[in-house]
Amino acid sequence: MSGAQRVDWTSRPAGPLNGVVRVPGDKSVSHRAMMLGAIAEGVSHIHGFLEGEDTRATAAVMQQLGVRIDALAGGERVVHGVGLHGLRAAAGALDCGNAGTGMRLLTGLLAGQAFDSTLVGDESLSKRPMRRVTDPLAQMGARIESDGGLPPLRVHGGQRLHGIRYTLPVASAQVKSALLLAGLYAQGDTEVIEPHPTRDYTERMLAAFGWPIEFSPGRARLSGGHALRATEVRVPADFSSAAFFLVAGSIVPGAELRLPAVGLNPRRTGLLQALRLMGADIRVENEGESGGEPVGDLVVRHAPLRGIELPEALVPDMIDEFPALFVAAAAAEGATVVSGAAELRVKESDRLASMAAGLQALGVNVEERPDGATIHGGPIGSGTIDSHGDHRIAMSFAVAGLIAQGPVRIGDCANVATSFPGFMELANGCGFDLGGVAL
Repeated sequence: MSGAQRVDWTSRPAGPLNGVVRVPGDKSVSHRAMMLGAIAEGVSHIHGFLEGEDTRATAAVMQQLGVRIDALAGGERVVHGVGLHGLRAAAGALDCGNAGTGMRLLTGLLAGQAFDSTLVGDESLSKRPMRRVTDPLAQMGARIESDGGLPPLRVHGGQRLHGIRYTLPVASAQVKSALLLAGLYAQGDTEVIEPHPTRDYTERMLAAFGWPIEFSPGRARLSGGHALRATEVRVPADFSSAAFFLVAGSIVPGAELRLPAVGLNPRRTGLLQALRLMGADIRVENEGESGGEPVGDLVVRHAPLRGIELPEALVPDMIDEFPALFVAAAAAEGATVVSGAAELRVKESDRLASMAAGLQALGVNVEERPDGATIHGGPIGSGTIDSHGDHRIAMSFAVAGLIAQGPVRIGDCANVATSFPGFMELANGCGFDLGGVAL
């Protein structure tokens, strides 16, 4: 949030957590529903759209590209699709804010347009690597200029794209999605092979919008030349947002929380499996499907956690939930060993370094390694930590403060609004003692 007011939080020890916690809509699904609705034929209705700054930035970009979007009640959007080739050149740069997902997916989408576009972001996003997207897109015939692999990205229109068969060097749902979106405009087949299966939101949603696509864990394939048909999308509650309350409910004595209609995409719920391996008491009730995605109510009760050696197979399915896991590990008995998670170093912050430093500042013994860390569970002390403007770091330490020996002050929390608007109100409503001050 470049130029925005700085906000610090203080999280204090709190008693039992109780109640129903309705977390916001899934950010990944919201981004994709907005983009596909924009280039579909007809009018799409999106229910449960995340009212966060990241997803609003994506909506604003689509409006700059000539798409009419009606905002009704909170979380309701009506998107008047312009068809695959109906987008128009924007008058200025397209500002993705803090949304790495938005920028990477839009790069693929814009690579197939007839006009030039420039994608920019805030200070944090401008430091995030984009070559992992731009290099394979170049193999498809795209022309994209960057600042040494960093934003801003200048995407040249009028290029003839051709499908490729691409094996990702590092598993990434964002890179896969960018290539699939470019593949909509490419001649021939576009196939993406992954070293480890990643989230399949884009594949599921393309199918929901009527585009022929074949996909299975670790592989996706489509051909260009078809059309997207408008549809109704019900966005499930965001599992990444639920993660903080799953950890909080697990570590606070006497806690019991219910989180309704949470998205349970199997490529997203690695943290659920990890917490259960640690001894967490989390049940899934009322299972169903929403917008092509599996959903269910999550009920979490306090349970003593124990340290584990995290199976590396779970890492790709919980890449955004590691900050929350680190707090669970700090509250557990024994050591938790994380390996194979080097991807955390190129998120909104270097999350391995940020979480290790923050926990160490609170007296927790953490041994950091290039691709992971060992967290030794024990008392969490009071102190001051820096979130480095990373929303997930900030919310994780808000959870840590619940069982700390005194107040935990968390610096630079304004970016929480990018993914979880209303987090403080929701947290305090179920028993947190969390306060903020604008500086």
